[in-house]
Amino acid sequence: MDLSTNSLTGEIPKEIGSLIELRSLNLSANLLAGNIPNEIGNMELMKSLDLSINRLNGEIPPSISNLNFLNHFNVSYNNLTGQIPKSTQLQSFENFSHMGNYLCGPPLTKNCNTKGIPTDVANNGSSSEASKVNWLFVA
Repeated sequence: MDLSTNSLTGEIPKEIGSLIELRSLNLSANLLAGNIPNEIGNMELMKSLDLSINRLNGEIPPSISNLNFLNHFNVSYNNLTGQIPKSTQLQSFENFSHMGNYLCGPPLTKNCNTKGIPTDVANNGSSSEASKVNWLFVA
């Protein structure tokens, strides 16, 4: 089901989880806000899920790990936070599937501290969003 670029607003309804036979869902490039509903994990036959370029916030629900047949997953350019749920499936997607958020944990290079807040590996664990550049001047 492709509903991309339709200026859809509001939240993704939890009832979406009742579409258990759905194999592909593209809600990208809309104006959707709120959390990704936990019920999305009921759609266990899902192969492609694209929620990119919206205004979604909160964490990726752990139930996403139930989608064992996913071969395309994109949540880039939202306001998602926290750790990417642990599952071999979700860790196999490229970084661009998660970019433009405040996520941490594999497969991203940002580790999570004990509170699930991203820490930048390149900045020795700093949670600052701004990258620090060390300059070496040779005289």
